Amino acid sequence: MTAPISAPPTTLKKLAKLGIHSRFDLVLHLPLRYEDETHLTQIRDARAGTPVVVEGTITDAQVQWKPRKQLIATLEDDTGQLQLRFLHFYPNHIKQLSKGARIRALGEIRHGFHGDELVHPKVREVVDGTPLADHLTPVYPALQGITQPMLRRLVSQSLDDLILADTLPDALRDSLHLLPFRDAIMTLHRPPPSLSVTQLSDGALPAWQRLKFDELLAQQLSMRLAYRARRAHNAPVLTGTGTLTRAFLAQLPFSLTRAQARVMAEISHDLAESHPMHRLLQGDVGSGKTVVAALAALTAIEAGYQAALMAPTEILAEQHHLKLAAWLEPLGVHVTWLTGSLKKSHKQAAIADIAAGVTRLAVGTHALFQDDVAFERLGLAIIDEQHRFGVGQRLALTDKGAAPHQLTMSATPIPRTLAMSYYADLDVSVIDELPPGRTPITTKLISTARRGEVVGAIRAEIAQGRQAYWVCPLIEESETLELQNAVATFEALQQTLPELRVGLVHGRMKADDKAAMMAAFQANEVQLLVATTVIEVGVDVPNATLMVIEHAERMGLAQLHQLRGRVGRGAHASRCVLLFEEPLSELAKARLKVIYQHTDGFEISRQDLLIRGPGEFLGARQSGAPLLRFADPEQDDALLEAAKDWAPRLLSDYPEYAERHLARWLSGREQFLKA
Repeated sequence: MTAPISAPPTTLKKLAKLGIHSRFDLVLHLPLRYEDETHLTQIRDARAGTPVVVEGTITDAQVQWKPRKQLIATLEDDTGQLQLRFLHFYPNHIKQLSKGARIRALGEIRHGFHGDELVHPKVREVVDGTPLADHLTPVYPALQGITQPMLRRLVSQSLDDLILADTLPDALRDSLHLLPFRDAIMTLHRPPPSLSVTQLSDGALPAWQRLKFDELLAQQLSMRLAYRARRAHNAPVLTGTGTLTRAFLAQLPFSLTRAQARVMAEISHDLAESHPMHRLLQGDVGSGKTVVAALAALTAIEAGYQAALMAPTEILAEQHHLKLAAWLEPLGVHVTWLTGSLKKSHKQAAIADIAAGVTRLAVGTHALFQDDVAFERLGLAIIDEQHRFGVGQRLALTDKGAAPHQLTMSATPIPRTLAMSYYADLDVSVIDELPPGRTPITTKLISTARRGEVVGAIRAEIAQGRQAYWVCPLIEESETLELQNAVATFEALQQTLPELRVGLVHGRMKADDKAAMMAAFQANEVQLLVATTVIEVGVDVPNATLMVIEHAERMGLAQLHQLRGRVGRGAHASRCVLLFEEPLSELAKARLKVIYQHTDGFEISRQDLLIRGPGEFLGARQSGAPLLRFADPEQDDALLEAAKDWAPRLLSDYPEYAERHLARWLSGREQFLKA
């Protein structure tokens, strides 16, 4: 499948930019659209707005200079005439369109000032009755320096030369009524005239169904092999005594929900196995994932091992550290905080404690997997907001131990179809209920023109003893501008609300200052907290009941849902105000409509997937899993279910077919099996 392409080095470099590295990549380089050059239309029958191929004789051709330079030729057949207009042309055009030349022109008829015309048609000279095409003409994705004729020639050579034998057993093809691979690929590259352009763009076309299934099956096979390979490693068996766990549960002011207890049982079962756990813990905002993480860490600690919890931002890691230290230090568990912004002496002390085993639970950012950090006996790595870490960063933490167990957590629920496809290599646990006592959050959409009303609502809320957040917009292109905006908003609100204690927190603050500000807000010493989006996860202040998000139209659905989840964490009614600036783009309207209508994180994620597509939704995960080119897990869920069912059967009953299928679809992409 990796047969090299015979072409000059410069052409190979350009093809590589199109994702074409082998001759089979050319086979999978499918057309964007098609042109129909299989039949002629007489000029009198050509209709405006319809692509046609007309043939005739050039009766006149001249270069006009006014109102702008252009080449205009008159084409005539037995039924009528029309103009061919070229605004950009070269000497060979003038030669090709000389009076008396017999040519064939492809284009879309337009009504011009002087009658019907074709603007910049595709023109071909007719010599000795040049035959019409016997199939629709493919138009491929291309770039400068790679022409359509060149691509057509390279693709056609690959189709004729490669052995496109089937990689699916007859039993599979027959059960799903799938076309043979060669038939499907030929249909898409050389479609017969009987197929219309509309039919070819329909994903339900049997040819498309075959390619989509093949791609989904390759993904399922690769994920299943990755899962199998990881289970072949030896991992520490973590069975605790239950002493710390019982003491921890006894001191909690609440009982575990049924969902938390079920998920913890699944995790405990995995930790007791001799192969590494790779479990994804999903739970909506506020569902109690941190409690489950603490219980998992205690199981490792009771078994004589260390645990580490890594979070993507300092403020989230700090919130985890404060909460876990408050829970576990009274039980005699030493919790260490490690982040890149620590003073050198504090960092060295933390690293020494981790290496000596004094630290039983290390909490921090990516600083945990730097080269100078060594664990005495790491048994469990917990990774929060896992989608915000690259695969390499996650593997670097687990490399700190001898195949430690791994628990990844996400408050951005993953739609079922994505969990089945891109996360098929993980075991998945879901906390699907919120703790009792949570109040529903009312969401309001308000234009920035009514900003004064929102300020008044803050004043009224705080007068009742509550607290509020004001989140400033994300400015991706400039962290400096984002900071300036937050400072300006902080100063303006201080002036407008002089009777209130207003605080400010942002990503550029020193860790100690951030921690002090968050502690002051937690203690109600600060009534209104102005913040950048650093507070989107991990912040838990039950007395905060009003969240204002400025320029909500700039933010993604997951971020808006996370920010909204910072309120509604106590017994009081809570509101989230989404301030937006008009006019809104269609994308912004769609996002705000979803967040206004839904509070369930899984439904919001499903809508987010429909709006953005899987590529953007997956974020950093895409660096470790092959994105699908042809199939869409949401739209092709029936094919995905079939691929999921057939993958284990292929590996057990038809291993030679599974091997050939993976070689065809993932050749040169073996790194995906290690993600």
